[in-house]
Amino acid sequence: MGNPKYQWRVTKYNPALRDENGYFTLKDEWISASAIGETFNGVEFTLEEYLRVESAYIESVAKFLADSNLTFLRILKFSPGEITAEEKASDLYERTFDSLSLSEDALVGLDEIKLICKMVLRNFIYCQFYFDNHFFVHFGWDYYMYIGSDHPSLTAIRFAEKNGLFVENFTSPYFIAPENVVREIEWGKINEETLEDSEALPEIPLADYRTLFMLSASHPIIGSFPVTEDHQSFFQPLLNHQMDFAKYTYQLFCSD
Repeated sequence: MGNPKYQWRVTKYNPALRDENGYFTLKDEWISASAIGETFNGVEFTLEEYLRVESAYIESVAKFLADSNLTFLRILKFSPGEITAEEKASDLYERTFDSLSLSEDALVGLDEIKLICKMVLRNFIYCQFYFDNHFFVHFGWDYYMYIGSDHPSLTAIRFAEKNGLFVENFTSPYFIAPENVVREIEWGKINEETLEDSEALPEIPLADYRTLFMLSASHPIIGSFPVTEDHQSFFQPLLNHQMDFAKYTYQLFCSD
């Protein structure tokens, strides 16, 4: 993925309340929806207050999209998560979530983007959004959001600030420049969570990966992708490790 000209950190955290190291430590604040019902600075954090702030985040994403003349994005680094029956019964789980059919690289319009943002902000799933080399939305821990665009997005910035958010010029910590991406095959024993080993891959045209994993022509090939026996003929000639799908599970891991 190329480097959008502008990048911002868009959050509910007032930068004036950061310490000398940039950490938000000068005020006690909630960092996720799971804190609803708790007390911060003597005030109960309510569902209504959570939804107000969440709406500001989501509608700000929509405004940044509009400023960039975009009506759709693609899903990147999709992780579906495991939603429990208890979570599905909570006030935070909406039945409309069940209508979504989500997958890596899926093309989604504005209504779907808003629903997906809700699911990410409520920690039901994880993903990022992108549009070629020109736009992205990244979500981080503790209710941080990062947006990149080729447009200065002054209207979106004013909207976010009017709705109680703070917009700072800031390079997303989740942004990976194309020249810094390292791609490797990782493997671990079946039914074990620990990684046993990995092996870096030589430089391979991105078009080959896109064909192999049936991705769009704009996918940056970052994140992780399950590697199955169907992929063995592609990867085995590139590896010293002898692939054994009866013993190991494999993935293509692409990061910096």
